Amino acid sequence: MDFGKLDDISQVNFTLPPTHPFTQKVLTGTPAASPRIYVGPPIWSNREWLGKLYPSNAKEKEFLYHYARQFNTIELNVTHYQIPTDTTLRKWQEAVTREFRFCPKWPQAISHEAELVGATQLTNQFVEAMLSLEHNLGTTFLQLSPAFDPTKLPALEHFLKSLPDGFPIAVEFRHPAWFSDEYQWQRTLEVLRAQGAGTVMTDVAGRRDVLHMALTSPTFTLRFVGNELHPTDYARTHAWIDRLGQWLAQGLQEAYIFIHLHENILSPELTKYWVDTLNEQLGLAVEPPVLRPQAVQGTLF
Repeated sequence: MDFGKLDDISQVNFTLPPTHPFTQKVLTGTPAASPRIYVGPPIWSNREWLGKLYPSNAKEKEFLYHYARQFNTIELNVTHYQIPTDTTLRKWQEAVTREFRFCPKWPQAISHEAELVGATQLTNQFVEAMLSLEHNLGTTFLQLSPAFDPTKLPALEHFLKSLPDGFPIAVEFRHPAWFSDEYQWQRTLEVLRAQGAGTVMTDVAGRRDVLHMALTSPTFTLRFVGNELHPTDYARTHAWIDRLGQWLAQGLQEAYIFIHLHENILSPELTKYWVDTLNEQLGLAVEPPVLRPQAVQGTLF
């Protein structure tokens, strides 16, 4: 993911901001009996994972099957560009386990081109398609255009009101003005909470403002952008898991965590570290991926 990516992170303060006060309005204070935690890379189609994450002889059409036996969720970016056919959706669902969750991104034709206005037919088409995933549907995430600023809050509110009751959605804000005016941000959070929508947080080096730490529902969605297994990636992981432990103790019910790295070649390694640390520090039982050791080519002298 290129958004907020920096080549030089030496001057970045990766300290997590404090939890936003609004979060305390949302979490009940009572731990959920069985919190649901989903962690995975943002893609399943990566040939660099052959022999490490997938069998060496796996065909590309089999990648999703093998991915779903290693991770329990996927950030479904293909839906940002087109709505899958019924046939494609059925194939996806047949390839994964019952516990697996797809988290589709809203089509850019709705979020970026139409900016949520005048796209009723396409919105209904997307909603109907995603609901066909049934138990395999996690949250959907609506990534707003970088040009979508707080003056367009009424459009966002109207759009959210148009969705079916209970349709899962989390909103990702990118325009800096959403975060620079606390009164406006508070109004925005109230709108999301009233409509049952969650927020997306992005932890990336070059845009620390989007790490707003405000929950508007008991579902947490995080896009964690690492830096090729730099030592800070591991320290940040521990900080997040400490925070997640606090939120779980306060009533967080569900979490979707997507681990991004450059070209995502090393995403399985960092995702495994996340899962192992979650289980160790929080006493969870998320199934970790099994990474196969890869042969190292010898050197002849």
